[in-house]
Amino acid sequence: MHPTPARTDRAAHHHEIESLAEFDEVVAEHGTLSRSRVQAVDLTARTDVLLSVDASDAVFLGCPMDPEAAARVRACGALVFPPVPGLPVDPYRGFVYTPDELFASLDEGYEATPDARAYTWFQRTKSDGDIHASMLRAIHDDAVSDALDELLAGARVVGVMGGHAMERGTAGYAGAARLGRELTRAGFTVATGGGPGAMEAANLGAYLAPFEDGALTEALRLLAKTPSFRPSVSDWARAAFEVRDRWPGGGASVGIPTWFYGHEPPNAFAAHIAKYFANATREDGLLARSTAGVVFLPGAAGTVQEVFDNATPNYYESRGEPTPMVLVDRAHWTERLPVWPLLRALARERPMEARIALVDRIEEAPEVLKRIPG
Repeated sequence: MHPTPARTDRAAHHHEIESLAEFDEVVAEHGTLSRSRVQAVDLTARTDVLLSVDASDAVFLGCPMDPEAAARVRACGALVFPPVPGLPVDPYRGFVYTPDELFASLDEGYEATPDARAYTWFQRTKSDGDIHASMLRAIHDDAVSDALDELLAGARVVGVMGGHAMERGTAGYAGAARLGRELTRAGFTVATGGGPGAMEAANLGAYLAPFEDGALTEALRLLAKTPSFRPSVSDWARAAFEVRDRWPGGGASVGIPTWFYGHEPPNAFAAHIAKYFANATREDGLLARSTAGVVFLPGAAGTVQEVFDNATPNYYESRGEPTPMVLVDRAHWTERLPVWPLLRALARERPMEARIALVDRIEEAPEVLKRIPG
């Protein structure tokens, strides 16, 4: 996975600018902002440039700038979408979130964090049917998708799906963490739904992948003291940040959570968090970006839905060649929730048949995933 967003051909053609350094680089190299897309960059210190450079057909998305500069670029034919005051999120943001960003002010309690305030705003504006707010949410989610595509360009992404109810301190949680660690050490980028439970465990394993095996054992012991985000999200999140502080600079993975499930906070172990308002966009985006396959840990209705959300494009090959699917825990997927027989029946005599697998133990998943043709 790229440590910084990669430029796509489309972005390079339009000079997609997402930082002040990129702004200065484009102006210095090309001498023009024509057709540029400038995204959430504070340009109040670049008034002289904006008063003199060609900005024809440029688009400025949520960029603070001097009123005189804004008037001048509009006169050149640019579109200027000003920042929207009073929002807990920036709808024009150019990058995905970080845990530090979403959990800022955690020392004052989770309710004070940008993550919690965004959920409160979502609930309020959703209930009053504010069309302006719904438009801003859609713009935000599209910006996050664009940032996520740039982040993951060229990465071998494996999705890890599992329930939010899996508590720290359990064997299942430890197994999911080992899975995330082994996938990361094998060169895959782990992507999860970004929440607690099995999702947090897989992101934890990816985070601790660069360290000796004992680090994960000790981290699991520390986290088990706060097994769940209930009753206190604040205590649950603080325990995660204590682990991060003890082992700083861990491995990178991705979390793709949603404010639709406000009762599920994001976990702090995913280095990159693409958080959405629209759950349908989030669900489809997570599976579509899992280009190297998906591992399904035991879960309930949400995980069952994800199995078949992933199976459908594999069945019809609507995204190209089917991607690997590995279901973990034979008893769970054949007896408690008999998903496997139906999945196998769907796959029979189709290209996806060779790309599905059922394993008993979580430790088997990485090797099986590497063997399945991609």
